[in-house]
Parts: sequence; C-alpha cells; structure tokens
Amino acid sequence: MRDAKASDEARATHPASPIPHPAAPPARASPSLSHPEPSRPVTTKLPVILAITGASGAPYGVRLLEVLALHQVPVWLMISPHGWRLLAEECGITDDRGLKKATGGDWTSVRVFDDKDRGAEPASGSAKSAGMVICPCSMGTVAAIAHGTSRSLIERAADGVLKERRPLVLVPRETPLSLVHLRNLTLASEAGAVVLPAAPGFYHKPQQVRDLVDFVVQRVVDHLELDIALVKR
Repeated sequence: MRDAKASDEARATHPASPIPHPAAPPARASPSLSHPEPSRPVTTKLPVILAITGASGAPYGVRLLEVLALHQVPVWLMISPHGWRLLAEECGITDDRGLKKATGGDWTSVRVFDDKDRGAEPASGSAKSAGMVICPCSMGTVAAIAHGTSRSLIERAADGVLKERRPLVLVPRETPLSLVHLRNLTLASEAGAVVLPAAPGFYHKPQQVRDLVDFVVQRVVDHLELDIALVKR
C-alpha cells in the first residue's frame, strides 16, 4: 500500500508529458504570390489592319497608311485587286514600291498580305490586333461583311474583327446610296462596325485637297484611339 501511495504521489508531482504530434507541414503559398513573375515592360503595339478596296477614294487610304507609318504604328496591309486598280487610276500607284514611296518610304512597321491568301494571319480571330480599317470601302465589301460571306482575306479579317468585338471602321465613299447600300450599312453597324463616310467637313477652312483628306483620316485614327493630330480641333 505504501509503495502504491508513493507511486501516486510521484505521478501527481511529475504529470505525464503529452503525446507529441508530428508538426504540420508549413502552408504553401500560391506560386504567384511567393514567386511572382518579374514585370515585363510592354514595348510592342498591336497592329492596325488596313485594307484598301475598289472604291473611289484611294487617296484616303494612301494618306492613312502614310500617317500610320510615320508614327511607327504596326500595320497589316492588304489591297484588293480592284483596290490596286483605283490606286493606279487615282494616285498613279501600280505596285508596292510606288505605294511605299508615296507614303514616305519607311515601312519598317508595315507588313503586306496578299488579299487572295485567305489563310494568312489576319484571317484568324486569335491573331490580336488593335482593330481594322477599310479605307476606302466598296459597297461590295460592305455587303460581304454585312452578310458574313468571306471571299477574300480582307473580308475574312473583317469577319474575325467583328467576332472578337474589336474596332472595325468602314470608310465608304459611294454616293448616292441605294436602299440596298443603306440596309447593308445598317446591318454592318448593328454587328458592331463604325460606318465613317468619306465626307470631309469645311469648318477647319481647308486650303488644299490634302486638308480635306486629313479631315477624314483624323476621324479614322480617333476611332482607333491613336493620339495623332492632323487637323485643328
């Protein structure tokens, strides 16, 4: 009895140590928080897709290309067969070399695509761009865009831009407009395109044809959200 009592007193004086539990592994932070990727400055700009089609008004397209190239805006350029015809008739430009010379000679930011190559990069919606301008835009091109028929690279690119909800600026020059034209322009507008007729204003007191052209080109670059000033506001 005496030994049992002594044992009880010893346990009371020195209570048993708790059973140790294995330490829980340290919580792992998300890799994106513990090891964030180094910041990378954005040094590239998305290209503007520029198409010139077979509508009178080729000088608008030439001047727009000149302005974009001058400001080193990346451009994906495509010209329809009838677009080339109008460039020859209205501007005396018959090939890429002549067009390059007419737009300042610096095409370091310009890539040229064949309108017949419907599988080229601009045809894919996954090819990111800052938007597309068709300047000038023929009524046949408007009809193809409005009804979703893609017979060329220009039309496929426009279809992809609309699908991806990117800016699409159409610059028609046709006048007068038939009911068919008006309905097609309405469909294109309802699909998300900006219809920007080549209709220059006169409140900036133009002194030469270039001033009239610049008025329209200014409106185009405004809709592309490019900080370029050509005319007095």
